[in-house]
Amino acid sequence: MFHGNRSGAPLAAECAKIARATVGVQIVIAPPFTALAACAAECLDSPLELAAQDIHPRREQGACTGEIGAETVKDIGCTWVIIGHSERRHILAETDEMVVEKLDAALLAGLKPIICVGETLAQREGGHAMRVLRLQVDAVSPLLSEAHVPVTIAYEPVWAIGTGKNASPGEVEQTHLAIRAWLGERDATLARKASILYGGSVKPENAASLLACPNVDGALIGGASLEAASFGAIARAASSRPVVRAG
Repeated sequence: MFHGNRSGAPLAAECAKIARATVGVQIVIAPPFTALAACAAECLDSPLELAAQDIHPRREQGACTGEIGAETVKDIGCTWVIIGHSERRHILAETDEMVVEKLDAALLAGLKPIICVGETLAQREGGHAMRVLRLQVDAVSPLLSEAHVPVTIAYEPVWAIGTGKNASPGEVEQTHLAIRAWLGERDATLARKASILYGGSVKPENAASLLACPNVDGALIGGASLEAASFGAIARAASSRPVVRAG
């Protein structure tokens, strides 16, 4: 699964080839809005799926100049949507309440949500990381437990995005296990079925060790997704992951 800013269909075409050649891995691309239509065409007759990077929270149809709603991205060809990405939370001041509103709109439209959660460096160094993550997960859990589509949580520590820094596999596994436990407090079935991705400077060099963690179900890939060779290497690492979580 990638989200990137290289526009146009060529990268999507390369990703479609990777999706056809990679067994047992679900691959979703999330290009900018301006490239969605072109990339949707490349997804045809391919296992490759399409996601929007965001949607407007409005549930009903109507005018909302400058925004793109759930039904619109679905009409373009999206089956997934990223909600609450760290850049929207920390640059655009998107709150947990706004994330919940967007999740509600996505589920109403039948889109599969990828909910991003993560702590900043200041929150981590201050000892507040788990409290912050718990609040973010608890905010969306009620709606996720009622969802009729597959749901995904993406843990993306803000301090590890685009910095070259990374949490160790042990730290990632511990955090993912906690997220799954919090989901389980709301709904045991949700905890068992939800996919939890890791997104924080995932690259070919560390993908295998991260994806080997029992509670890491995949990756939300940023910079490494902008080159087909590195993205393909990560996809192959996912295909050959040695550990599969029970249940």
